[in-house]
Amino acid sequence: MKVLLIGLGRWGEKHLRVLGELGCEVWVADVSAERRAFAVKAGVPEARAVADFRAALPHVDAVDLVTPADNHLALASECLHAGKDCFVEKPLTLTAAEGRELAHAVRSTGRVLQVGHIFRFHPVTAFMRERIRSGSVGPVRYCTGRFAGFKRPRTDVGVTQTDGIHYFDLFAHLLDREPTAVTATLRDLLGRGMDDLGFCAVEYGLVPAFVEAGYFAPGTYRDCVIVGEHETLAGDFGTAEVKVLANRHVKQGSAWNAPEGAAETHKATGPEPLSHELKLFLDACAQGTAPAVDVEAGLLALRVVEAARQSSKLGRRVLLSEVS
Repeated sequence: MKVLLIGLGRWGEKHLRVLGELGCEVWVADVSAERRAFAVKAGVPEARAVADFRAALPHVDAVDLVTPADNHLALASECLHAGKDCFVEKPLTLTAAEGRELAHAVRSTGRVLQVGHIFRFHPVTAFMRERIRSGSVGPVRYCTGRFAGFKRPRTDVGVTQTDGIHYFDLFAHLLDREPTAVTATLRDLLGRGMDDLGFCAVEYGLVPAFVEAGYFAPGTYRDCVIVGEHETLAGDFGTAEVKVLANRHVKQGSAWNAPEGAAETHKATGPEPLSHELKLFLDACAQGTAPAVDVEAGLLALRVVEAARQSSKLGRRVLLSEVS
């Protein structure tokens, strides 16, 4: 498979490594001569490192787009109309309106487009999804997700759209339910014109999920909790561990007791998430099959982001149906 990687920032460098490990003939495009030189040093032939992505399009089968969100629509649309399948890192686009335009381009061209919601492909996610589907968790009561830590803010989108969005998509995937409403508090503490702290309560039907994202908390947090009627799952994406706690409330007479059940810690194993999702993308391109995360899933996660913004601005709960 011949793949054009557009964008060689920090995350683009990881894509470059993985595409090489997957045996692709890699072309790269970046406006920065320094970044192109990095790719050449990493093993990409100089003739395949270009400043203008259009120069490489005739030579490749597919495109891997790892650029700021504000140019996803323009770049992906041009590649799709040139007959190339596309992998687009999350967020799908800058706005839901742009996402709908890109969805139309996907339908009109008939090409494959996969959105890079990487948490779906983490071994922790696979373990929890299997546990939920087996019935051992029982009916899910609520979920929490935290993507927080002291770090440099992203400059193209707010923290809810870059970090909180991971959990908006993840919980839809784990619960097999679409989000229906959002109540959010977002803050722009650094005065950049975009949120850098977000607390979002997202409803998946009757199951609420509380998502925290921010650039201020000391340490690094990439974790989630699934509380079920029969057991609770506490997953840590950093350590790839899942704690399974058989905690159940027991009613004795008119009172409820809370005896702690057995607790087990499982090491979730599996392929590197980025390698897993890119391989699935390449398989979908080769076979002409549906992608693992389609454009509609990427658009749905964006609608949750926009509902969160509206909720925080209006000071009320916002239904997803209000974000058309």
